[in-house]
Amino acid sequence: MDVQLLTFIIIGASFALYIGIAIWARAGSTNEFYVAGGGVPPVMNGMATAADWMSAASFISMAGLISFMGYDGAVYLMGWTGGYVLLALCLAPYLRKFGKFTVPDFIGDRYYSQTARTVAVFCAIFVCFTYVAGQMRGVGVVFSRFLEVDIVAGVIIGMAIVFFYTVLGGMKGITYTQVAQYCVLIFAYLVPAVFISIMITGHFLPQTGFGATLADGSGMYLLEKLDQLSLELGFNEYTSGTKSTIDVFFITFALMVGTAGLPHVIVRFFTVPKVRDARKSAGWALVFIAILYTTAPSLAAFARTNMIGTINGPDMTGTSYAEAPAWIKNWEKTGLITFEDKNGDGKMFYSGDDRNEMKVDRDIMVLANPEIANLPAWVIALVAAGGVAAALSTSAGLLLVISTSVSHDLLKRNFMPNITDKAELFYARLAAAIAIIIAGYFGINPPGFVAQVVAFAFGLAASSFFPAIIMGIFSKRMNNKGAIAGMICGIAFTAAYIIYFKFINPAANIPDNWLFGVSPEGIGTMGMIVNFVVAYLVFKATDEAPEDIQELVESIRYPKGSGEASAH
Repeated sequence: MDVQLLTFIIIGASFALYIGIAIWARAGSTNEFYVAGGGVPPVMNGMATAADWMSAASFISMAGLISFMGYDGAVYLMGWTGGYVLLALCLAPYLRKFGKFTVPDFIGDRYYSQTARTVAVFCAIFVCFTYVAGQMRGVGVVFSRFLEVDIVAGVIIGMAIVFFYTVLGGMKGITYTQVAQYCVLIFAYLVPAVFISIMITGHFLPQTGFGATLADGSGMYLLEKLDQLSLELGFNEYTSGTKSTIDVFFITFALMVGTAGLPHVIVRFFTVPKVRDARKSAGWALVFIAILYTTAPSLAAFARTNMIGTINGPDMTGTSYAEAPAWIKNWEKTGLITFEDKNGDGKMFYSGDDRNEMKVDRDIMVLANPEIANLPAWVIALVAAGGVAAALSTSAGLLLVISTSVSHDLLKRNFMPNITDKAELFYARLAAAIAIIIAGYFGINPPGFVAQVVAFAFGLAASSFFPAIIMGIFSKRMNNKGAIAGMICGIAFTAAYIIYFKFINPAANIPDNWLFGVSPEGIGTMGMIVNFVVAYLVFKATDEAPEDIQELVESIRYPKGSGEASAH
């Protein structure tokens, strides 16, 4: 059976499973649509959270980034993983105890202001649309190669699937669908990694293969070989960084606090029965996430070693284009690999200097990895299904946040307070449908490669939600004026910086022009600082939060009677 047929079968079977689950778990009330009735067990919620968070950026693009960036790509690993520790310790249990459906709901009630709620709604929509653009792009990349359709058609197919199980099932349908999607994506990620680790290093575990010697008898370590190849071909040394320390810090921190401020992740902790289950969910999510994240660096190293070898040949002088491996010809059809014969010798050559004749999109590395390594067709098809599962699971969570922000926070809590439960559910589904159409447009016309777009979303979340949530929990005197001013200034500063360097003047996007040497991917940390500073200054110039709000915050942080001596 060829790859395309197997891909149709495996992806078709997975879609049938997702749709079947959505029908089985169809939401019948707003409570089920928004938070799955609040009855999801912690282990399953942890698995669903992992799938929600491990998007196309994690599955498709992160290992590709590390493969091309080497040591510098570690910022994505550190930032995204560290964010979950922060989320488990500082946010999840307190937000769950507050008991609201959404982040704007928390901000609106904690800061006793409809204006604060409305600002939070627009921040949530802005962050989610930025994030979902990367997911739809990921779906298009997968389908364009494996279903042999163009990226536009691939995005439209993905939109149709997400529309069905998001609009029908709501959070209840999405939760159980994401459990299935996690199983698919993690299996699809590990199988080729294990195969290739055995082939290159003789180690079954990719994590140990990453630091092992090559199986070719040379006695050379994998990373030593990559360093040698990189220098020989004009690239920077694979295990050495080129980014400045301040930029590494700012990107890592933006990704970390952005994780803790992402509305589609936070809402998952409202779906469990008890407060302590929220912390357990975060712990389980970290375990499930770590399985993929500890595999990514090794997969990146394997992919780069194999790619350089197949393009440049065993003697590193180039491979005849006429005899190019099938994977190159397959990916050429998508436009994500291009060859320009600069010296007219008919040979392909990949390097980091003027000799380079190959342009390879970093988003294809994980998807192309099984083909580069000549793995069986069923493994190639399985990876395609995993990539689709990763992109669709996160897309569904993001679109649900957008729909609930519009129907619950904007309409129900602001403009239409007397709306019925049934009408609210209708508007939630309508908002999801409109959001899918807009997300599809950004998937077809993305502002960057998948992980880069997602990094922007994390920066926007870090500069808007994270300070407001942290101050809302740990500063009982913080008032609404400070929080509103902070959110507006933080997200406006971050968005303006990203838009300027990515859209208005991309030619200026070099370290010499960056503010304090901080790239657009890391500017969310500075936006967060702006948010905190503005909020504090405005707070000091105005009245502190009312007494009843301070008591509410106290009750969230400390259970009634805690710290009191007991006579029993």
